[in-house]
Amino acid sequence: MNNREFGSNGEDIAANYLKKNGYEILERNIHISTKCEIDIITKYKNKIVFVEVKTRKTDAFGSPLEAISKRKYENMVTGAFSYSKEHNIKDFRIDVIGITFYPKIKIDHLKNVTK
Repeated sequence: MNNREFGSNGEDIAANYLKKNGYEILERNIHISTKCEIDIITKYKNKIVFVEVKTRKTDAFGSPLEAISKRKYENMVTGAFSYSKEHNIKDFRIDVIGITFYPKIKIDHLKNVTK
């Protein structure tokens, strides 16, 4: 399995997790610019939620959530604002989901990571 397939599997797990928790999946893998791709766009209650998914095989070198750099975070925020403006969205938040596969599948969901 290559890295793209591995990441896609993590995004599938995250999407299923979100659905089971009452989120409606609106779009996946939306490219805003060359620097920003939004993994999952959902609706939860009356709020749009932009979700970044990070997937790792193990946490031997840190959790998936630790892999989000300052630059990645800034690109996520820019992408969320750009998409919101284009689609006339007034209320949104950014969440991050970390998926670790081994020794067992672990899902960490951080809500509202915007400053």
